Amino acid sequence: MAFKIYTKTGDKGLTGLIGGTKLSKSHIRIEAYGTVDELNSHIGLVSDLLDEKDKLRQIQNKLFVIGSILACDPDKDIKMEIPSISEDDIVFLENGIDEMDKELPEMKSFILPGGHVNISQIHIARTVCRRAERISVALTDTDNRTNPLIVKYLNRLSDYLFTLARFTALKLQVEEVKWKH
Repeated sequence: MAFKIYTKTGDKGLTGLIGGTKLSKSHIRIEAYGTVDELNSHIGLVSDLLDEKDKLRQIQNKLFVIGSILACDPDKDIKMEIPSISEDDIVFLENGIDEMDKELPEMKSFILPGGHVNISQIHIARTVCRRAERISVALTDTDNRTNPLIVKYLNRLSDYLFTLARFTALKLQVEEVKWKH
């Protein structure tokens, strides 16, 4: 028998963690993995817009892992196997940044999001990534059991997305929108 998508348990503002604990939907842990989920959706759209599907799908899969880790109750012994993240995942992002950066002109001013819908969408993903990072830092501040690689990964991912936006501008031959103060 198939499971129904609705359980009605959230109707009172509660949701369950992996492990069974119920929390308010306003809890910072729920906010953290919800924002990672939002980021994953934005990266899915970026993937649909660009020819970077393999790398972006790998990032999406890693974000799903991060969301799963954040959705686990740290006070419970979780029976299901949850994948992990590692320094190798961060190196993957750094290598991607370095690879794109080889082709980019030196940045001599701040750059505004815009110039092309694809570039703007990458910047939206980048800013959602920064929000996910801030919320994950706040969660770490309240619960020191949070895996520090989550914050590190999100930090590097926002750098990757910024570089991808610049790289996309280069490939589309769109002039970067420079900040004029």
